[in-house]
Amino acid sequence: MCRFRHLLEEHDLGGRCSTRCGGTLAAKGLKVATGTIVDATIINAPSSTKNADKARDPEMHQTKKGNQWYFGMKAHFGIDSRSKLIHAVQATPANIADSTMLPDLLHGNETRVWGDQAYRGQRAVIRQHAPRAKDFVNRRYRHCGVVDEVERAKNRTKSKVRAKVEHPIGIIKRVFGFAKVRYRGLKKNAHRLLVTCALANLFMTRRHLLRCDAA
Repeated sequence: MCRFRHLLEEHDLGGRCSTRCGGTLAAKGLKVATGTIVDATIINAPSSTKNADKARDPEMHQTKKGNQWYFGMKAHFGIDSRSKLIHAVQATPANIADSTMLPDLLHGNETRVWGDQAYRGQRAVIRQHAPRAKDFVNRRYRHCGVVDEVERAKNRTKSKVRAKVEHPIGIIKRVFGFAKVRYRGLKKNAHRLLVTCALANLFMTRRHLLRCDAA
């Protein structure tokens, strides 16, 4: 198994697998449309130093979310707003800001981009990498203790679309068990993430694919 994993990484078979999977889905009528939801999630890594190296993984980092600290990596996703297919994914240490990965999550043909407030203030970036896209990122609705109810209502409407991102991320974590890193080092886990995203896309579309085969 270890040798097989090294072969996959050495020849970038994960990337080729992901590309082939996307082509297969497109041939079955499941194409990425013009709406993209961007989001990121933390993948935990062991923070203990009780291991052979007597140290934590140096390529993983800690970050604070809410009032809690996490240690590990961060998976960044670009997800089609209609089909929920994952069309872009990047892996970084957990302390990297979500917004810095935005250019890598857009395919360029978007007409709308959704995201939470972590992507606020990125309108120029969206315009540069997806010139036809409208910015539907959630805005700040509370300032100096005053709540802007109009902006708050807009955020609720945007969040109804943005919530679709939870489905593929949930499949990656719960169905395929990628809630924690399996290897030391970012590259190995990034490769695993790429393959898992391809599998998640197949899992989400399995009924459609079976109907196509039956026909």
